[in-house]
Amino acid sequence: MKTNPYPDLFARVREKRPLVHHITNYVTVNDCANITLCAGGAPVMADAPEEVAEMTAIAGALILNIGTLNAAQVQSMILAGRKANERGIPVILDPVGAGATRFRTETTKRLLDKLEITVLKGNAAEIGVVAGVEAVVRGVDSCGLAGDPLMIGSGLAKKLGCTIAISGATDVVTDGKHSLLVDNGHPLMGSISGTGCMAASVTGAFCAESKDPVTASAAALAALGLAGEKAAAEAHGPLSFKVALFDSLANLTPQDLAGGARIRTA
Repeated sequence: MKTNPYPDLFARVREKRPLVHHITNYVTVNDCANITLCAGGAPVMADAPEEVAEMTAIAGALILNIGTLNAAQVQSMILAGRKANERGIPVILDPVGAGATRFRTETTKRLLDKLEITVLKGNAAEIGVVAGVEAVVRGVDSCGLAGDPLMIGSGLAKKLGCTIAISGATDVVTDGKHSLLVDNGHPLMGSISGTGCMAASVTGAFCAESKDPVTASAAALAALGLAGEKAAAEAHGPLSFKVALFDSLANLTPQDLAGGARIRTA
């Protein structure tokens, strides 16, 4: 009988409290910090080029999020990413809005070229842009992808040599060899800004305590999605849902994840 790895991993995150270093956007930075705490990790947000490598050296995972991009931030991401690669800690890249502007698209490709990315996490359109297939991005929102996300993600994972996590009604996680589908979540998660950014933060915390980024990414997305389901049951609208989302993840237990995670093999 196979054991369930997801609650055990969640318990390790809660026990070890990995430091998750973020270089992220100023729209959702506070939400990312708080969701990391709720998941069981310890957040730090440092983007000055004078200190990013030093901060990364003591972290368990690095999150790179291009949501509010500028040239200095790109420099910091490369410095931090190189240190993470040197230390062998996971790097999660969230290509927010890739495809919306040339700067975002070229920066995403530059980071993928210069760094060893552990998990590339984005919505369907963002991943489609990176994969070179037809996709529509409006601002930072996905407006469509031509093709099957699982096939596109699997092919891109093989090409890049990393794990691809595609958020959606059903999340897709694949390294090109092993693929998992996560059915947890609620439509209200799309009613507030930043749930994608928060998903990257939780993914970083889980990846910090696992050698298997496919399992870690699926567990993280299931945990956040399950918290979203619980939050929606008591919310009256987007704002109350957001508050309840943090509370629900903070109160979520490994046993809850064991019983509520809807993760299946593709």
